[in-house]
Amino acid sequence: MAVQVIDARGLPVRDAVVEIAPPVGDSRPLAFPWRNAMAQRDQTFVPGTLIVPLGSNVAFPNLDTVRHSIYSFSRPARFKIDLYSRDQTRSQRFAIAGTVVLGCNIHDQMRGYIRVVSTPYAARTDTNGYAHIAGLGAGRYAVTVWHPRIRANDGEVRQTLALGAAAAQIRVTAG
Repeated sequence: MAVQVIDARGLPVRDAVVEIAPPVGDSRPLAFPWRNAMAQRDQTFVPGTLIVPLGSNVAFPNLDTVRHSIYSFSRPARFKIDLYSRDQTRSQRFAIAGTVVLGCNIHDQMRGYIRVVSTPYAARTDTNGYAHIAGLGAGRYAVTVWHPRIRANDGEVRQTLALGAAAAQIRVTAG
């Protein structure tokens, strides 16, 4: 199943997080095929946006030649990881759903985002704005789209969509 996120001009929105509420009685485990890790490489968070299940521990490997100190002042996770060097890893648990904005105390330009979700049906959009989510049949679903540039409360847009064989579209106002 695919959902395309586009902006007001009809252009695709890359790295938006699409979350679909599970149907009543759904027992799919809250897990994803990717690793719960956000590295620092070339003074950048990689990936820039990471989706993790509620209650996850996220690894922060430093693959840079410089030291980093990661922090967040976000409501779902306020924390600080003290300076650590190349080839060292620190981790942090995320127990509250929502968006966690990350920064580095040493490198002000570094920004990263962790979206902590309580649904197994979530994916990040690709360069064409498509999020591909497997495991759901056709039907009407509550969908939440998050992106740091969406002009809405907490960067989120919520809609009910009819999802089927063709890709559904969600139009957002992004700045």
